[in-house]
Amino acid sequence: MAKHRYAFFPGCTLESAAGELKIATLKTCERLGIELEEIEGWTCCGAAQIQDIDDFLGVAVNARNIALAEAAGFDRILTVCNTCTLMLRTAKKRLDEDAELRAKVNEALAESGLEYKGTCEITHYLWVLVDEREYGLKELARHVVNPLENLSVANFYGCHILMPPDVMGFENPRNPRSMEMLAEALGANNVDFEQRLACCGFHSIYPAEREALLSNGVSCLTAKDAGADCLVTPCPLCHMAIDMWQADAQKGYEADITMPTLHLPQLVGLALGFTAKEMAVNRHMVNATKMLSRKLAS
Repeated sequence: MAKHRYAFFPGCTLESAAGELKIATLKTCERLGIELEEIEGWTCCGAAQIQDIDDFLGVAVNARNIALAEAAGFDRILTVCNTCTLMLRTAKKRLDEDAELRAKVNEALAESGLEYKGTCEITHYLWVLVDEREYGLKELARHVVNPLENLSVANFYGCHILMPPDVMGFENPRNPRSMEMLAEALGANNVDFEQRLACCGFHSIYPAEREALLSNGVSCLTAKDAGADCLVTPCPLCHMAIDMWQADAQKGYEADITMPTLHLPQLVGLALGFTAKEMAVNRHMVNATKMLSRKLAS
């Protein structure tokens, strides 16, 4: 198998509310020579909530997603969603460590001619670009044609790419550096702000709407006060929470909290020479195109 070839698990959000992320992911991977093949027949990962209703089903649907990639001859699955990564990796860890559960799941999968074998690893777009064993920052830097030296970014990791560490385990969850390292490779300037490890509130918006919106307002304000031109996140759910709910969050603040938010692959694409329009930045709720036109032209 080619070194940079992955089964691609887009997840539901890329097929609906975050279509721009799928565009940016596919275009940047093609430019970088990373081959993605979408898993045929994939289904929703359960979005970190299915297990509250049916724990076995939560494991089984993700075992099926992994088994589909294995059956297609892949040994690695790439996602661009923190929550999808968490759900797939959680299922894999449980299945690999519990033979009884694995047998029960495979009994269910056998009805559709599938078997979970445990031969496929699950990774994230961010991790692939940073990890020298996968793609690596040195190789990425070779493709940068438009260094983002005038752009100051506030990196917003999101909970599910870091926690729990025994499932995710890519880096120190208390002091991650992958986003900052990637931004530096693209020529951008990192700003340190207190909310970089905060929760976006996506999964708590219904039971705790007020708290989720207030938290997002704080994320925008602290990034703004730190001198950031935009927030950048590796998760479409974090992006939706900060970008889509920003107008509602504004109602709780007298100060202007306006903060453009980019998907990580969009930031990568800008450094690779794609225009903001080619990265579908114009689809965002909070206008980022004017800021980018000013910063990338200066």
